[in-house]
Amino acid sequence: MLLNLQLLFRVLSVFRIAVLGASGFAGAELLRLCARHPHFDVVLATGSSMAGRSIECLYPSLALEYPSVDFVPYQPEVLDGCDVVFCALPHGVTQSLIGEIVTSSRVSSQVIVDLSADFRFEDPKRYQEWYGKVHQAPDLLEEFVYGLPELYREHIRGSRLIAAPGCYVTAAALALAPLVAAGDVEPSDIIVDAVSGVSGAGRTCQHHTSFCTVNENLTAYGLTRHRHTPEIEMAIAKKARLDVNDVQVLFTPHLAPINRGILATCYARSASVRSRGRAHTEHLLNVMSDAYASEPFIIVDERMPSTKSTLGSNSVHITVRADERTGRVVAVAALDNLVKGSSGQAIQCANLALGVHETAGLSTAGLYP
Repeated sequence: MLLNLQLLFRVLSVFRIAVLGASGFAGAELLRLCARHPHFDVVLATGSSMAGRSIECLYPSLALEYPSVDFVPYQPEVLDGCDVVFCALPHGVTQSLIGEIVTSSRVSSQVIVDLSADFRFEDPKRYQEWYGKVHQAPDLLEEFVYGLPELYREHIRGSRLIAAPGCYVTAAALALAPLVAAGDVEPSDIIVDAVSGVSGAGRTCQHHTSFCTVNENLTAYGLTRHRHTPEIEMAIAKKARLDVNDVQVLFTPHLAPINRGILATCYARSASVRSRGRAHTEHLLNVMSDAYASEPFIIVDERMPSTKSTLGSNSVHITVRADERTGRVVAVAALDNLVKGSSGQAIQCANLALGVHETAGLSTAGLYP
């Protein structure tokens, strides 16, 4: 009876939501998704550069959902009474604020979901190696759980501190982790080529993301040292129960002239003694389908994934092929970088932490055309 009453309480509850960094693209997407969430009520939207201006002024698309609501500057006391804090802040900022948020008695029971890379690594040395800075809150790293539900759901359920992965890592890890875990590909010989929409670079105006630079252009960047490389390796290794040093990924991201979307094409050397070609492809598709059979946001089939098919949704489309000639396996994943690759994933994690239905407030249907 007590358990049934607790479940009923969760179903009927409305949680007060704070979005830190709400003026950025990820923050705006959080506002959009939370507006349709049956259990979420956004009571606070911070945005230092836009403080005092209304949400509808910056994002007219949100005008009917947040009429006459202003962005406010961040102060610890503004979090009073909030149940969930989404940190949609630039990399490096959350770690400078998290101490006062976590240790404050006024927010001791809050769920905190960080969308940045600040708390994705357990080892502060690994963060320093790839981000070039000493971590400001190393004592809290082990308290955060990694927020990729399809791989680590049971760790997230009921947790208070969650570090949600970004779009590149989500796409690559979901495409590769089941194959590595099943022993079908060599973990030490993986290549990931991924293409991202421009919104992944954030709202701040920069030369390399301006219209004249991006339009009719396709460029690679971060060659051999992109900072999401070790995170891809870590996410795959943890799921496959391997040492992180046993997984080696060469990751190359590309910027495409589209607003949203991630398409990750992943290559790995086959480790299977099964016959290659069509029979091997069917086996790999079965491995992937079995791994994600009960997942509400993942579809696995022979169709080639595309960014357009995931637009605006929290879904991930995946396929896989075996190449007989080269002995390689090719896995492809597509998702919306601002939804499943960012804000949607953060909400999915918060749902799990709060005990409400995991899919609440999230769509499986993409926008088309």
